[in-house]
Amino acid sequence: MLENLGPRIRIVRKQKGIGLNTFAEKLGVSPGYLSNLETGKTDTVQISFLEKLNNELNLFPIENTEINKDGEFHYRVERNLNLLKRIHHSKPKEAEYLITVLEQGIDLFKIEK
Repeated sequence: MLENLGPRIRIVRKQKGIGLNTFAEKLGVSPGYLSNLETGKTDTVQISFLEKLNNELNLFPIENTEINKDGEFHYRVERNLNLLKRIHHSKPKEAEYLITVLEQGIDLFKIEK
């Protein structure tokens, strides 16, 4: 589950538009530590810090997702798929709404062959 934790943090943090310094301050760690974690220069992580990360970024519903420089899109799709599944269990009407909006948006951009 903790494989590729650093890249996951960076991808989701950037996706949310949160700067490194701002996010480090919010999590109560130094920007250097967060940068080292994101780049794989450290793998020392306390459980309390993992809880903070999960609360902020919801990283852990995804397992076995390969992240590389070309995999951000697939990671984001998988992440949102898993989040949508979780929503569906507790709020099926809201999940149905979200999937309908997605389908309508995709229909707008269909590429004709």
